[in-house]
Amino acid sequence: MIYIADNLSNYFIYLFIIHFGFRLNPRKNRIFIGASVLIMLSAGAYNVYFDTNSPIVYLLWSVLSICLFFEDRLWHLVILSAALMYFTGIVDTFSVMLIQVVLIGGGIDSTAVTWWMEPAYLISFLVYLLIYLRLFKKNDVYLCDIKFKYKLAILIQGGIFQIFYNFVFYFFNENHARYGLDAYAVFFISIAGALYSIFLTLGLAIKNILSDRQNRELQSFMYMQKQQYDYQLQQSAAVRRFKHDLVNHMGVLRELASQKKTEEVKEYIDTIWNMQDEFDLKIHTGDGLLDVILNYYFYLAKKENINFAVAGKLTEKTSLEMFDLTTLMGNILQNAMEAAVQAAGPKIRVELIEHRKEIFIVVSNSVAKEMNNSEGFLRTSKADTANHGFGLKNIAAAVRKYHGEYYMESVVENGEAMFQISIAIPKNEIPKENRV
Repeated sequence: MIYIADNLSNYFIYLFIIHFGFRLNPRKNRIFIGASVLIMLSAGAYNVYFDTNSPIVYLLWSVLSICLFFEDRLWHLVILSAALMYFTGIVDTFSVMLIQVVLIGGGIDSTAVTWWMEPAYLISFLVYLLIYLRLFKKNDVYLCDIKFKYKLAILIQGGIFQIFYNFVFYFFNENHARYGLDAYAVFFISIAGALYSIFLTLGLAIKNILSDRQNRELQSFMYMQKQQYDYQLQQSAAVRRFKHDLVNHMGVLRELASQKKTEEVKEYIDTIWNMQDEFDLKIHTGDGLLDVILNYYFYLAKKENINFAVAGKLTEKTSLEMFDLTTLMGNILQNAMEAAVQAAGPKIRVELIEHRKEIFIVVSNSVAKEMNNSEGFLRTSKADTANHGFGLKNIAAAVRKYHGEYYMESVVENGEAMFQISIAIPKNEIPKENRV
């Protein structure tokens, strides 16, 4: 039965790394998931019957079970499962050696599969769990985000370490009685160094991703600021043109009035009023910066024939700084524009609700079809997920920074599919040192 337990341990480790590291979702079809489990158990039964742990059987069940369990491109799953089997095999080797040294005092025959295998897998899993909690989840970066060169570097490191450990382990078996604690020290320092180098490589990869993320965030902010600035320039130019011609307009009105052409005077005043209305701000929320952002997207929505409505007012400005408010509302409204324009009846609705301690911002937009919500967070539907999914992360980061809350959902209103994001931001300004 040790072979089945061995397969089960590896199986759960594979599922953990792929689901929480590469963010792949299991198949919805239970038949495929059941077939995945059956293949893994059949491989264990085969090894029990023939009393062998065949590498070919191990490779086949690993690859087949992963391909059946997860939803993704087949060639990607094949490569991923093979690389994962190679890497986890290396870490398992470290763990097995550690167990043998600590609990047995030296190496034993590698063909004897005994009780020490399962504690070794537990140690391996704890290493993966530590990587996930301390590196990936903490920084909201996962293995699927890391560049290929870093993934390859980890695999190459692992291969070098495995060769190196053959010599270290041999040294320990031959010399631990002669050198005593020195032999133990060599072994523990070398295994600690190997794990540290893996953490170091992953840390460098994550720093690279965070740096790129910050650069894209700044570029996105600058782009939105430039667009809004260009819009304001257009409005200012319209105001200057109107003022420049105002004397002429007054002259015409005076002449019409002197000729007692009352109807012509009324028509001309209506014409001037409509001209003034073109560059007047249509939306007033109580927050000047929010007004600029909403009026800009109202202007864009009008060009795209999108019904853009704003309901509610604020008695005071929000506690968000300019950068964060632009990032938050810019990304929300940009996403809403891109989704609404594809719908049969394009519309965007912004609701502002002010309570005693919080400000609620609810943005709804029509969509071409109902969207799928995965783990409370809607993923981008665009091909360039690295850049466009980043906008959704910016929204979440801006809300968390001010200790707020957000919720995204797909709803149906009057038979029409709508996407809605609800945000709650505390009214009282949070000190900068307490922001996350």
